[in-house]
Amino acid sequence: MEIPAGSRNKYEYFAEAGVMALDRVLHSSVRYPFDYGFIPNTLAEDGAPLDAMVIMEEPTFAGCLIKARPIGVLDMHDSGAYDGKLLCVPIADPRQSAISSIRQIAPNQLEDVAEFFRTYKSLEGRVIVIDGWRDFDAVQALLDDCIAAKKCKVDG
Repeated sequence: MEIPAGSRNKYEYFAEAGVMALDRVLHSSVRYPFDYGFIPNTLAEDGAPLDAMVIMEEPTFAGCLIKARPIGVLDMHDSGAYDGKLLCVPIADPRQSAISSIRQIAPNQLEDVAEFFRTYKSLEGRVIVIDGWRDFDAVQALLDDCIAAKKCKVDG
């Protein structure tokens, strides 16, 4: 994970140094709704690893590896480029072991996530379009594409 839920600090993994680095502090009106990070060994259309959010009972910390099960994807475009974000539940939390679909997440919670990105990006002057949520059946194709893109970049 790069960013714990509730944080205004946006951290990013600084690969050259092998550490987490503070990228910026978000505007005071927005805080990350869930733990937020990326899927290692993937490459999304925006040129970065595939983004992921994990629904945690307690926030973790920047740099924490969370084994998680994807349950859906938020489709959005940031400045015209696709920027999908997986929504996941942690494998280590037995209370969430029965969650396998975004249909099991309260609609207002899903809207809170979408609204976070609308607000956060617009406060930075970026244009985003939220295309909506897709359930777990859309996840595997997105993961496969991002894994293949990373492999192609490493091999090619």
